[in-house]
Amino acid sequence: MNKDTIIGFVLIAVVLIGFSWYNQPSAEEMEAARKQDSIAAAIKDNAVKQQKLNEATRKAQAESAAKADSSALFFAALSGTNQPVVLKNDKVELTFDTKGGTISKAIIKGFEDRDNKMDVTLFDQNTQQMNFMLAGKNENIITKDLFFTPSNVTDSTVTLTAAASNGGSIVFNYCLGPNYMLHFTFQVNGLNGIFAPNYKEMDIEWTEMARQQEKGFTFENRYATLTYKEKDGSTDYLSETSEKIDEKVETALDWVAFKNQFFSATLIAKNEFAANSLMTSIPQEKGSGFLKQFNAKMKTAFDPSGMQPSEFEMYIGPNDFRLIKAVEEQTTFGKDLDLEQLVYLGWPLFRYINRFFTIYVFDWLTSWGFSMGIVLILITLLLKAITFPMVKKSYMSSAKMRVLKPKLDEATKQYDKPEDQMKKQQAMMQMYSQYGVSPLSGCLPMLIQMPIWIAMFNFVPNAIQLRRQSFLWIDDLSTYDPIIEWQTNLWGIGDHLSLTCILFCVAQILYSYMTMRQQKDQMVGAQAEQMKMMQWMMYLMPLMFFFMFNDYSSGLNFYYFISLFFSAAIMWTLRKTTNDEKLLAILEAKYRENKNNPNKKVSGLAARLEAMQKQAEELQKQRMNQKR
Repeated sequence: MNKDTIIGFVLIAVVLIGFSWYNQPSAEEMEAARKQDSIAAAIKDNAVKQQKLNEATRKAQAESAAKADSSALFFAALSGTNQPVVLKNDKVELTFDTKGGTISKAIIKGFEDRDNKMDVTLFDQNTQQMNFMLAGKNENIITKDLFFTPSNVTDSTVTLTAAASNGGSIVFNYCLGPNYMLHFTFQVNGLNGIFAPNYKEMDIEWTEMARQQEKGFTFENRYATLTYKEKDGSTDYLSETSEKIDEKVETALDWVAFKNQFFSATLIAKNEFAANSLMTSIPQEKGSGFLKQFNAKMKTAFDPSGMQPSEFEMYIGPNDFRLIKAVEEQTTFGKDLDLEQLVYLGWPLFRYINRFFTIYVFDWLTSWGFSMGIVLILITLLLKAITFPMVKKSYMSSAKMRVLKPKLDEATKQYDKPEDQMKKQQAMMQMYSQYGVSPLSGCLPMLIQMPIWIAMFNFVPNAIQLRRQSFLWIDDLSTYDPIIEWQTNLWGIGDHLSLTCILFCVAQILYSYMTMRQQKDQMVGAQAEQMKMMQWMMYLMPLMFFFMFNDYSSGLNFYYFISLFFSAAIMWTLRKTTNDEKLLAILEAKYRENKNNPNKKVSGLAARLEAMQKQAEELQKQRMNQKR
């Protein structure tokens, strides 16, 4: 380091030190700042004190109003002490509060929570509330404000009663089944005179802050929805990504579910919920510990005479297709509830594939005791075996086009002008027809695999059997498998890199390369130029998949990786076992056979191109005649 450099560094240091000294606050400014901080702290303390005072005032006003309204029908039930009552079996544990008379906490047993602790708390008294409301002639009855007296208490039953001053009452009767189904009734006794003669419906408001139960917030949030089933119809749900407030559902409903990715709480009405229910779903921020804020405002049949109770059921349990089908048989309502629709399996075509193939195969392989990773590999092999004959036929069609390429180049070289492209295509199709080749069958592998890929796209993320299942380096097949994580949320990537997603994208690039190379070998003329643009699109697709699937479950990415690996292996094997010389000899024999048959007509795409060419020539002649 020379003298000039040292002097330069010294001058820079002097400037920086001088600038810092010049900008430091004076003693007067520091004292003023201290006073300002003291004032701000005092304002904050006063605000806190004022808030506490306001809360105390509101509480005193509420107590005063309650005392003043001593003539209220349920005045005696407006005060008391909450006494939680627990119903439980081997599958669930449900807590009921005597204040409000409804379920306040649900624990699903046998499943690990997000912190790897046994048993999942689906909701508690701080995150969920169910309220039944009755409109009387002179006053409204709101169950969340009433204290109920428990009786008939066992591990599976409880009766909660709120007594009225006129000797009447409101009664909840609860009965927990052997697993995840809760049966209950709502009934009034001796209150007929307080309702209008035409009063036949009561209001129910149900709210829940849906907890994050899995590691991957973004992926789980995609499958957390407010779902409902229309009476005598199909299921539907509110948008899983956008905010919906008081969305009106114009048809009557059999049930409403607050659904997480793998667990649901579902409220079922025997006499359905009336049309025009209002549904709310508000997505929550990442890091809040919650996925959605759900709210449902509904009306259902109510008998003010008390002769006929309003009957309900609740399914509180895992989203397991087979399990839900079995539990649904316990319903006493005598109608097909279709609760298995809580497990979303895709649009009709893909749902049928999953419903009548994937689930059966999955259950069969699982019954052998294989790990979930091995099950995914075996399903992939089975699907490849089923589709192999069609894939081989498609490959052979592509191979025929490949060995014919020199002949096509020679036969169509005179059609190099842009205006001759139709004639060139027609000549090519005619040659393909003469050699017995179908150029469209080369697209068949993708057409065959796409429905299966999409079906698995819907099945794997909803398969609760993959939850907390490890395989190789993957700790949990139901969520992402990070090789690196960071705190900042980067746009398009998130806060991690998923290894199975990277493997899937790399496999997609290699498979695209093999596919493009094979297709390039069979392209003629302008088709080869068009293929260059297609190549760029095919290579950009894995990049797009990376941004899409980095948050997805490692089980799904692993399946796609294995599927592409076997597809590439099949293509490589077919390429190595195909003798181009023998194949060309077979095509030449076919050509001679067709040439010796002058009555054989051109068919298929070649015939359509020929017809289009004739139409184009006819139109051109008409234009020429009009100009003359």
